[in-house]
Amino acid sequence: MAAVVGIRAWPRPIVLVCETLLVAVCYYAAGRLGLSQQLVADGAVVTPIWPPTGVAVACLLLFGLRCVPGIAVGALLVVASLTAPRLSAAGIVLGNTLAPVCACLMLRAVGFRVSLSRLRDGLMLVFLGAMTAMLISSGVGIGTLALTDKLVADDFWLVWLAWWVGDAMGVVIVTPLLLVLHRARWPPPSGRWGEAAGLALVVCVLVPLVTYSSVSVLFLVYPLLIWAALRFQLAGGMPCALFASVMATVAAREEAGSFARLTDIETMMKLQAFNGTLGLTALLLSSVISEQINTRRSVEQACQELVEALQHLNAGGPGSTGSSGGGVR
Repeated sequence: MAAVVGIRAWPRPIVLVCETLLVAVCYYAAGRLGLSQQLVADGAVVTPIWPPTGVAVACLLLFGLRCVPGIAVGALLVVASLTAPRLSAAGIVLGNTLAPVCACLMLRAVGFRVSLSRLRDGLMLVFLGAMTAMLISSGVGIGTLALTDKLVADDFWLVWLAWWVGDAMGVVIVTPLLLVLHRARWPPPSGRWGEAAGLALVVCVLVPLVTYSSVSVLFLVYPLLIWAALRFQLAGGMPCALFASVMATVAAREEAGSFARLTDIETMMKLQAFNGTLGLTALLLSSVISEQINTRRSVEQACQELVEALQHLNAGGPGSTGSSGGGVR
């Protein structure tokens, strides 16, 4: 307790600097992870999932706009690790900073809940936070590269699509997972530990087999994803989707399994379609189940309160009712 009081007693500028550095480090680490799984499609380097966008949107939703400097610094560090500081780098940093900010502002404006306890919240995160807001980062980034002659005109739409989908998938898959981790408490509830362990074992064994199988059986991942989402909602669905997406990306980079004998364009399109359907299924199904559970609990609570109210009214007995009637007459 004394340590917490001591931290809160720090001068506000020092607290803001520490928060900025922490957000920047998290953004940079997520960027390096994303770059480690990059693909080459028709000569252009793309990332099927760009985790920093998910990290940025989650930080803004949880801690507010004071995270903006940290996001900008983290984006600058990621770009600086790839190329020398130039005008194109400044444009990419600007786009990667503005897109999460716009996502946060739009989600707040429509009443988004970080608990993702409603289907509406999942839909808003997908259509506003991911698909709409990430048009900014992809548009500004690709536009800057085109204006500075860093991009071949024939590759414009291919690179733009890959950039946009990668950023959007970062929001769809990474942001919900971070929001769940922020709400998690230790120790976790002890119920259904056996089922959770069994699910984790099956996922860790079956998903690599499916992604590396010479027969195209990627669809076998979806029953596992549905199981995880039905039983554990976001806490089960999103880690399962992320693991399957990472394994599929690794298989695509190695041109193994279902991604063997495909062209670069076919590999990118198949992988991004798989990742997109995984993320959407996990997020929306988990939101639906959470909403149904919350509705049932609300109904049960209302019924319990009604029963208690009736018991309280009947506690007076017939004599109390008769006395009250005599007073009225």
